[in-house]
Parts: sequence; C-alpha cells; structure tokens
Amino acid sequence: MSQIHTLTMPKWGLSMTEGRVDVWLKEEGQAVSKGDDLLDVETDKISSSVEAPFSGVLRRQIARPDETLAVGALLGIVVEGEASEAEVDAVVEQFQAGFVPGEGAEEDSGPKPQKVELDGRLIRYFERGEGGVPLLLIHGFGGDLNNWMFNHEALATGQRVIAVDLPGHGESAKQLQRGDLAELSEVVLALLDHLDIAEAHLVGHSMGGAVSLNTARLAPQRVRSLTLIGSAGLGREINGEYLQGFVDAANRNALKPQLIKLFSNPELVNRQMLEDMLKYKRLEGVDAALQQLVSTVFAEGRQQSDLRDVVAGKPTLLIWGAADAIIPAGHSSGLAAQVEVLPGQGHMVQMEAAEQVNGLIAGFVQQHG
Repeated sequence: MSQIHTLTMPKWGLSMTEGRVDVWLKEEGQAVSKGDDLLDVETDKISSSVEAPFSGVLRRQIARPDETLAVGALLGIVVEGEASEAEVDAVVEQFQAGFVPGEGAEEDSGPKPQKVELDGRLIRYFERGEGGVPLLLIHGFGGDLNNWMFNHEALATGQRVIAVDLPGHGESAKQLQRGDLAELSEVVLALLDHLDIAEAHLVGHSMGGAVSLNTARLAPQRVRSLTLIGSAGLGREINGEYLQGFVDAANRNALKPQLIKLFSNPELVNRQMLEDMLKYKRLEGVDAALQQLVSTVFAEGRQQSDLRDVVAGKPTLLIWGAADAIIPAGHSSGLAAQVEVLPGQGHMVQMEAAEQVNGLIAGFVQQHG
C-alpha cells in the first residue's frame, strides 16, 4: 500500500506567514526517516530545519532555494511504498490547484494570545490543546512566549499547554516592583488562579526554571512536576558578561555577539531576530525592568537563589545543552532528578533540538500524569 505525502511550509510561532527556502538537505530519490532534517528555511524570527513528518523516499523537491513561500505551501513530496511519476504529478497538480496562500491561516494558528489584568498589570499568555494536567511554559531572561515556538503545539497534543510572558517581557506590562523571583512566581500563581488551574506541570527555561522552582517552593500543592531547561536556581555561576552585555546592547553590533552565545549554531541569529530584539529593548520600561532583574536575581554576575532543595520534593526533569555558555550543565549533577544532557547543544536547546526536547518532556509528563 503506497502513500504519497505532501510536505508543506510549517507554521513556527504566532506571527509566521511565510518562509524562505535556504537549502535542501536531502536529494530527490533519497530515503528519509521520520524526524530527518529535509531542508533549511529562514523565517522573520529564526532559521530552522523542516523535519520529515513521515518516512519514505523524497520523490520531488518542489520548492527551490531562495524561494519565499507562504505557510502551508507545497515544499516537496515523500512517498511511502511505490508510486509512478504520473501519480506524483497528479498529487502535485491537485494540491497546487487548490492551494490559496493565507487561506485558513486564521484557523491554522488556532487560538490567539490573550491578555489579562493580574494585580493591576496586563499579562499576555497563549494556550493550545485541552485535557490532562496543564503544562505552563515559562521563558527565560529577555525572552517571551515565542521562545516556545517549536514546542508549544507539539506538546499540546491531547493536553492543555499555556505559555506566558513574564512582567518586563514580551507584550506583558513592563513595570516590576521588587524585581525578584518571588514577584515573578506570584504572577505565575495569579495566572493559574485566573485560568482556574489547581495544579500544573511547570516547564521553565533559564530564569524561567528558577521561577518554576521558586513557585514549587512557595506553593508545592500547585505544582505536579518540574521540567527545567538550562535552568537558573541550581548553582551560583552564570555568564554575567552575557547578562550585562544583553542589557547594555543598544544596536545590532553590540547585541549580535551576545545572542550568539545562546545558540550552538550562530547562523540562527539572523538580522530579523536582532531587529525584533532591539525593537523590544527600545520599548518604554524594558531596560529598567531588565536591569532590575539583573541587579536583584543575578547581582554581581552571580545567581542569588539556591533552590536545589526544591528538586527533592518534586518529580523533576533536567534538560541541558552540554555546550551551554550561559549556565553550566554541571549544575545538574548531584540532584535527585532525571537528567538529560544533550551533546553539542547550547542554551536555547528547546529551539535547536526541539524534537528531542519535546519527546523528553512529553514522556516525562505522561509518566507523572
């Protein structure tokens, strides 16, 4: 029984409408396995590889290098089993005849981000999926809910998954009061209250890991499990030069060398990512909020909170890039947790090794209900 699969331009993140094909990584006629990288695509947020959603043979490369195509457009054809050239031609012709760029984009993107006033300030969040004990995704310093663009939808299969912009970040209100972990944890708990969530799995990246740990310390009954990715809160060391360099950077030339430290592949830091980050940093109140966090949570280039004891009280998964240049992977040692250190990966491992990270999180959360 043969199957002719259409490979289409994926939608990564909330704002993606199109992508530019960079290079094909597999040749026509080559066998591919589910999860293989087939081609590289650059979007207005990030460059990434399109993975094969199915196994078979890459029979047709439709998209050409340097071609910019809408989300949902046909990139190629993968065939499981046997199919004649005429059968492949027919599928391509039928797809192209029916494809309208942008049509159904509203439905495809699912629910829209929402904003809610919590304790007098607006907080943006975004949710997908339903059922199960919900997952709450908490980004790191200088990030926002788009840091989960390769994870959110994959994790929301049969499960409610929420991503939040912490105060001072993304499209949430910029003002901070104390600028400490307790304030950020209070926002997390207030959002859970607003969403009527009694208990959640917390998934935190970097500073968001420390927020997750601190939330479990303050309200253990609200936290089912912890997944901590390149997490703060588990040791004293942190790349203080990066933190202050990020806060101080006021142009592309100053910002680029800082952002490159986050990734194992520096080419992911494209011009648009730099522009977007500078646009965020120029918003009123952002610089003050970031400086306040650095001065409080990471004073003198050191982590101020030791939350290692929290791990013993909760099922915990630690995911780290072995080459993390911001927080050492060694902070994961000696803890009563499932530890996964991914070779060659950097600090933004949930973006660069998304499929592997998603699989680890899904398996862990399933195990702990």
